[in-house]
Amino acid sequence: MPTELVEVDLTLDHSPEQVWDVLSDLELYPRFAREVAAVERFGATPPGRGAKFRVRFSVGSAKPVLDEVEILVHRPHEHLVLVSPRWEGGHLTVRLEPASRGRTLVQVMLSLPEGITAGTVLTNSWVRRRVRKALSVIDHHLAGRAVTSSPTRIDQSSRSQSALNVALTLARAGVFTPGRPDRLVRQLNALARWGPTFAGGYRAAAAANPDHPAIIDERGELSFDEIDRRTTRLANGLAEYGVRPGRRVALMCRNHAGIVEAVIACGKLGADVLMVNTGLSADQIADLVDVHRPIALLADDEFGPLFHNLPASLPWISTWSAAPGQVSTDTITQDAASTPPRPPATPSKIIVMTSGTTGVPKGARRRNPPGLSAAASVYSRIPLRFHEKMLIPAPLFHTWGLAAVQLGMPLQATLVLQRRFDPESALRAIAELGCTSMFAVPIMLQRILDLPARVRARYDTSSLRVVASSGSAMSGSFVTQFMDTFGDILYNFYGSTEVSWASIADPADLRAAPTTAGRCPVGTRVGILDPSGKPLPPGAVGSICVGNEMLFEGYTNGSRNEMHSDLMVTGDRGYLDADDRLFVCGRDDDMIISGGENVFPRPVEELLMGLAEVDDAAVVGVPDREFGQRFVAYVALRPGARLDATDVRHYVHDHLERFSVPRDVFFVRRVPRNATGKVVKRLLVDQDLTA
Repeated sequence: MPTELVEVDLTLDHSPEQVWDVLSDLELYPRFAREVAAVERFGATPPGRGAKFRVRFSVGSAKPVLDEVEILVHRPHEHLVLVSPRWEGGHLTVRLEPASRGRTLVQVMLSLPEGITAGTVLTNSWVRRRVRKALSVIDHHLAGRAVTSSPTRIDQSSRSQSALNVALTLARAGVFTPGRPDRLVRQLNALARWGPTFAGGYRAAAAANPDHPAIIDERGELSFDEIDRRTTRLANGLAEYGVRPGRRVALMCRNHAGIVEAVIACGKLGADVLMVNTGLSADQIADLVDVHRPIALLADDEFGPLFHNLPASLPWISTWSAAPGQVSTDTITQDAASTPPRPPATPSKIIVMTSGTTGVPKGARRRNPPGLSAAASVYSRIPLRFHEKMLIPAPLFHTWGLAAVQLGMPLQATLVLQRRFDPESALRAIAELGCTSMFAVPIMLQRILDLPARVRARYDTSSLRVVASSGSAMSGSFVTQFMDTFGDILYNFYGSTEVSWASIADPADLRAAPTTAGRCPVGTRVGILDPSGKPLPPGAVGSICVGNEMLFEGYTNGSRNEMHSDLMVTGDRGYLDADDRLFVCGRDDDMIISGGENVFPRPVEELLMGLAEVDDAAVVGVPDREFGQRFVAYVALRPGARLDATDVRHYVHDHLERFSVPRDVFFVRRVPRNATGKVVKRLLVDQDLTA
């Protein structure tokens, strides 16, 4: 077949050895060439001649193209040839020749099958420009030069542009849907008096659409008007227990209307709300109460046996199925006055506990949104719409579940809540109620996907437009399998309790690069910085730092995250690819240095999760006398599956560098995870281990 040739010569200010280290590592290509979205080595062939790679090419807005590439020639520091069995006669040739003063002449020849560029953007001149651009980015990378200036605060012109973007985004979402003039006036008045808080959002919705369903749970349906009236009575009743501005109320509930009503009622009184993880032990709850000194505890009755260490003076009010004689929010609501309280001078705050996967959870004071711009930022990447029907299995005590409720308020969305997550029950709710969106954590989506196909087929999920996931990493194989099963409706939200959100991957991003954390929404900036706050060169791994209007106010112990200008350090490490997609490599404290090499456990975990025999896996670093540190893998097998430690080590060695190979492999019954799906590392070794 005739071919078209594209040739590019460019001299780089680096030695052939340095240039070769980058150009011979195909898995680095997405960091430097926008059109190469993802590269993954497969098969048992070691790196070098004969190695094979799966490649996803993504040009502009076109759908990603999947291809396979093999290294035909691998002559270190001199000559590299790549071929594809799908492109007869096509190949990529790279030659390196030493130039003066330690530089390198890079000669690239790309041979494309004739006709492949016809009618597309892939003209010879376009391909030549893109190759030169990629080599220029590599030059910056090797020189350690950042291609952007140091982070600075947003100037006034960009703020004006941002305001316009916010207005357009809110209009697309339907937030400004017209209604009766009298209701619109009451809605705006509620927002003006109460602000965009839980209390303000639900008061405004009650004014605009009083009869629209606000929450559906196991007890039934509540309208926005019913929520407003009930929370007014609850607020007046809680005031009798000393709940007032400046005081804290601890809230320990599963997902049901009671937790939302409690937050709204506290908001009407100006009291701060401490969201308590339902997985805490009795001792942890006692410590939390001792540190944060709540004036009252509102909790589901099932957690009562955990409260024996609490002060007798702390009132406990049941939020679900109270025992005879037990004070409950229902009894308070029935007996209290219906007079609406006045808006507090200072809006209440919500305190969310950090995950505490490696130590003691900390309370993080969440910032109240300054307006609708915070919601608009997320809507710019996740297409939620007015009167959304949102199934929220993600726990509401966690940042992600809480965010779902906050995102639903401007849309006057109906929340569908279930006290306990069950994968089939979730599908049943979607089918019966016609849910249009679902907010979950990855382990929940995995359990849905693990259902037998015949079970999934019983439920019509075609109403779903959005499945938004956050809380922990998703493997690339899972992302692709989920979208192949349910359609291109998956959105990966990367953020934290401290920074709220950083980036969001939409289905197009995930099809192109399944492991990406996506791109920044409107009004958010991400920087990849070194420890001193200096921007790193393109493709380099560094500290992920985030700037937006919802950075948290600090921990309740008085500390807060480090800042570089207006960017907050997240504690995660990662990089941006050439198309400005963010990739998270892992936590700062997850990275180990083994034999002088920086390696992260996440690629190993993703690799192990791709094995058919493996149900779950976690990889952690431990000290090593010879190499400084090494990885240990904890693997949970699927029922009936068989695998030994040697198999695991050989599989990892076939796909990753030798320092990533776990020296120890333990088979466990399960990998302990918290409610958001994050591995609880301190519990990993507290179980029976089989080598």
